[in-house]
Amino acid sequence: MANVKYLFQRVMNMNYKAMWEKISSIHKKTGASRLAIFRDMKDCAVKYGAGYMDYDLFEMYNLTPQQRDTYLTRGRNNALVVKYNDKAYTGQFDDKVQFNTLFGKYLHRDWVPVTGDNREQVMAFLAAHEVFMAKPSQGSCGWGIEKLRRADYPSLDALYDYLVQRAPKLELEEVLEQHPQVSAIYPGSINTVRMVTIRGKHGKVYLVTAMFRIGNGKFVDNFNSGGMVAPMDPERGVVIDRALDKAKNLYENHPATGTPIKGFQFPDWDKAVAMVSEAAQVIPQVGYVGWDVCFTPNGPCLVEGNPFPGHDIYQLPVHTPDKIGIMPRFREIEAEEKMMNEE
Repeated sequence: MANVKYLFQRVMNMNYKAMWEKISSIHKKTGASRLAIFRDMKDCAVKYGAGYMDYDLFEMYNLTPQQRDTYLTRGRNNALVVKYNDKAYTGQFDDKVQFNTLFGKYLHRDWVPVTGDNREQVMAFLAAHEVFMAKPSQGSCGWGIEKLRRADYPSLDALYDYLVQRAPKLELEEVLEQHPQVSAIYPGSINTVRMVTIRGKHGKVYLVTAMFRIGNGKFVDNFNSGGMVAPMDPERGVVIDRALDKAKNLYENHPATGTPIKGFQFPDWDKAVAMVSEAAQVIPQVGYVGWDVCFTPNGPCLVEGNPFPGHDIYQLPVHTPDKIGIMPRFREIEAEEKMMNEE
């Protein structure tokens, strides 16, 4: 029933012009008729929960039914979110002030909310930090984030006034010091690792996958804001393929530094795995989370947690030459959980 409801909502909210543009683009690539492509899209939506964006992104027109069934589509990802995450608790992840308060143990950095009535606290933060990050309390994809410098303002009072204009949905954070090995790849942003975990009903935490997110010309590493992604072996903490940006450019070495990306071994990987496994227990009602982890000289720390981890960057065609998506990993976890329930 939930799947039918999801499909109905997608049909009602679909951008048909954009869908037709995707169909025309695929027609030019494959030579298949537009009607045949449309029918195939519809079948993939019903069978695998794949919208037209998934169909194009994962190049499902080149996949067999068996291969298609291995992909985590938008519909399947939504179902996982519904299964593991209680909506009554996800707001604690979405609001950065609440998140920082609850997960303060794992932040390892100074921060302060800007509320308009805590001037003394904010001024103390500004006096202590020459450079800092100003982030909307709610938001994603790196939107609205500013890297600010005290020296760019005539006084602390002027800087405070600017920040209050953006309040109350704002929080300030100390700029993290990146591990020198990670910084050597690209020093212009904090290059995080997205680590996706599932917390089962019995409290066991599974590390599903990990992706290296790298900045490129901006101070954020988000894929949708100009950054790049490269897949990792979650067991070893090693980057196993080249980085890809949204324009589908591939990089064996970072274009700004020339530093190799593929084969990079993250420092303190075992500590990062232990940290997200522990953090996953803080709000057990939210069991499916994408953690953004920064690696510093003093060990890993959390940047944020996402109760809707997304699904696209983990199985891009260039990173899946065997044409096998990430769905088998979720099925392994479900099978293990089922066995535990039966014992």
